Amino acid sequence: MQIKHRLFARPAMDGDGVNIRRVADFERLQLDPFLMVDEIKSDDSSDYIGGFPPHPHRGIETFTYIRKGGFEHRDHMGNVRAIRAGDVQWMSTGSGVIHSEMPLADAKEGLHGFQIWLNMPAKDKMRPARYQDSSAMAKPRHDNGRGASLYPLGGQWQFEGEKVDGLIQGLAADGAVADLSLEPQGRAKVDFSGFGFAGVYIHSGELKDSQGRSYFAGEYLQLEPAESEFIAGDQGAGVLLFGGNPIREAIVHMGPFVMNTQAEIQQAIRDYQQGKFGEQSL
Repeated sequence: MQIKHRLFARPAMDGDGVNIRRVADFERLQLDPFLMVDEIKSDDSSDYIGGFPPHPHRGIETFTYIRKGGFEHRDHMGNVRAIRAGDVQWMSTGSGVIHSEMPLADAKEGLHGFQIWLNMPAKDKMRPARYQDSSAMAKPRHDNGRGASLYPLGGQWQFEGEKVDGLIQGLAADGAVADLSLEPQGRAKVDFSGFGFAGVYIHSGELKDSQGRSYFAGEYLQLEPAESEFIAGDQGAGVLLFGGNPIREAIVHMGPFVMNTQAEIQQAIRDYQQGKFGEQSL
């Protein structure tokens, strides 16, 4: 595990008063093609009960993964889905989406989940929106026999020398996301050499490198895109893995919109105000 940069999640608030931890870079684009990782992790419903009422997006892909609890997703395309523990959801928002994500009434044991933003290349930012989720899919986990299991969420992975397909394919910039679970002292090898960007976000426990240095929940490590060995500490570890190919295009970010020029941002605002994004399903 060769670390290039080390980042730390910061407390933030979004939606209707939802408390999150966030890693984001919309300026230096150090995480290109990824833009942001939001984590919700709480057993106190007051931290998330307000949810995310209807709001727009343009020019990005959102990738949502739930580990505990759940949300109900609704969008202007007519999709209404309950996204529960183990589910992933992908929206390639393109020219525009209006959607909401509200906590499920029957999810009473807390919430732990992520929303990940990927940038879209300029040539794709105005294509029609696309939606997919895993609620009706089998959800295989891959155990390596060394105290580690991989849950491939999106894209393609090389895990312990084997090719593994994620639940959702076709993410922008060959994006890939997976959840790696490590038992205490567990070990795993993941080969990132097929990507131009590699990163990990530690969401639980302790991760160690080959020199014995420790990294903890809330840390995001940008890695050299090569084969990496992951080693858990005494409490085990849970790690989101990220791979993709940098887009290397300048962007302009304003709230839920990510475009390439200020003029495109202003057009997105006008289009939304004029109702050109469609209407939220009831």
